[in-house]
Amino acid sequence: MSAPLRLVLFDVDGTLVDSQGSIVAAMTASFEALTLPVPNREAILSIVGLSLPVAMARLASDQSEAVQHNLVEGYKQAYHAHRLEQGAASAPLYPGALDAIEALHAVPEVLLGVATGKSQRGLDALIEAHGLGRYFVTRQVADHHPSKPHPSMIDTARSETGVAAANTVMIGDTKFDMDMARAAGVPGIGVTWGYHDRPALDGATRVIETFDQLPSALEEIWT
Repeated sequence: MSAPLRLVLFDVDGTLVDSQGSIVAAMTASFEALTLPVPNREAILSIVGLSLPVAMARLASDQSEAVQHNLVEGYKQAYHAHRLEQGAASAPLYPGALDAIEALHAVPEVLLGVATGKSQRGLDALIEAHGLGRYFVTRQVADHHPSKPHPSMIDTARSETGVAAANTVMIGDTKFDMDMARAAGVPGIGVTWGYHDRPALDGATRVIETFDQLPSALEEIWT
């Protein structure tokens, strides 16, 4: 009897890549361009994972929708410019990330995907910069879904791959990822090297501190 298909979904920022420098720089540039007080680093990193309009509404809750829209557009432009200037260095892979992806990709019954608050343009550029194009069979981005923690990204990834909820796992560094996993009825693996503190991951099925711990965490969930 063949093994069932498994689906492993990765968040991107704070999980696969450390893009905090680019995120903070772009957010700073966006606020400064409108001569608004710049949120502190902790506040900026707390909204990573949310779709950009939702994130900006939290960071600039005292501003009008028009100003929030301008902040979003300013952020996009600044982030894009930073990425063009620095290339892959603007969002380096975390230690062990590529090895983990390659090891999972080598297992015939395991499919890999991405569920991220990044835009399609941002994800495509990142995947190209790091040569990750062949690994992910499903790619869910903010352009086509409600913001996390709505389960739409996971539900769509499962629909595209035909994998049951019990055989799907969401891996991420934020409370939004874990809440999305719970809303979709799938196990969540929280990672501690990202942008939310460990207590924020209390909804996770498992929590890991390095990519080396991922295989055993997956085995525990699936057995």
